[in-house]
Amino acid sequence: MSNKVILSCAVTGAGDTTAKSPHIPVTPKEIADSAIKAAKAGATIAHLHVRDPKTGKLSHDVNLFKEAVERIREADTDVIINITAGGGGDWIPSDADPTTGGEGTDMQTPEERHEPVGMLLPEICTLDCGSVNFGNQVYVSPTDWLRRQAKLIQDAGVKPELECFDTGHIRFANQLVKEGLIDGDPLFQFCLGIPWGADADAETLAYMRSRIPENANWAAFGIGRMQMPMVAQSVLQGGNARVGLEDNIYLKKGTLATNEQLVDKAVGIVQSLGTDVMSPAEARAFLNLRNPNGEAE
Repeated sequence: MSNKVILSCAVTGAGDTTAKSPHIPVTPKEIADSAIKAAKAGATIAHLHVRDPKTGKLSHDVNLFKEAVERIREADTDVIINITAGGGGDWIPSDADPTTGGEGTDMQTPEERHEPVGMLLPEICTLDCGSVNFGNQVYVSPTDWLRRQAKLIQDAGVKPELECFDTGHIRFANQLVKEGLIDGDPLFQFCLGIPWGADADAETLAYMRSRIPENANWAAFGIGRMQMPMVAQSVLQGGNARVGLEDNIYLKKGTLATNEQLVDKAVGIVQSLGTDVMSPAEARAFLNLRNPNGEAE
């Protein structure tokens, strides 16, 4: 196990969860407030999506990102900001014409996906390292697009979190490293249990972490009821962890959670296993991140 663990909180996500829980933050103020509460509970990193304040649905509006990020940066509580750069990648074939996207399709170019990252310069942003069947749709992220996006992230001086939903994604992330598109020690996130990607279990996690470079740092998360078991497995296998309402809305069966409750529960698991959670300042130094003013620490 590591001496200390980096704990991320994915505070809202892009899924259609607002009707399932009143605790899902929607407006930029709610998202920022929830991120700050998660940080006070012990989260090292706040991972951000934004939503349309009127509908609660996923939004790509850079002004919503700007408001949420500025509110977090202006707060007295420190937390590392990790902005999604997954953007629009949802493809649902039309029944009438499978060559076109049907209802619910939401596509953006690499440049559009990068826009909030390039404007706001967070410490970290995600880079989804391949296409995958995602429930009943396809998340589309072709390799040439990923190379373009990785270069944009690199030029911005932001640390990419290499999100891997399946083992082939690790192969391509390693290729990005070989091609010089990832600076410093690479940072991987294993996204487990999402239909129909890699399973959320100890064996899958062990295999995935065995396929990354020796100098890489990594974290993992499971969705739904596997969220807390994967916190424990990640710590036991020497990695970092993620919780939050993006991945799971329950504290326990039948009890809806807040982000700060999920963070508090995860901190307890980490500490029960004989380690502790890194502060944002410790993680910035450990991962060699830019500070909130845009310079490396």
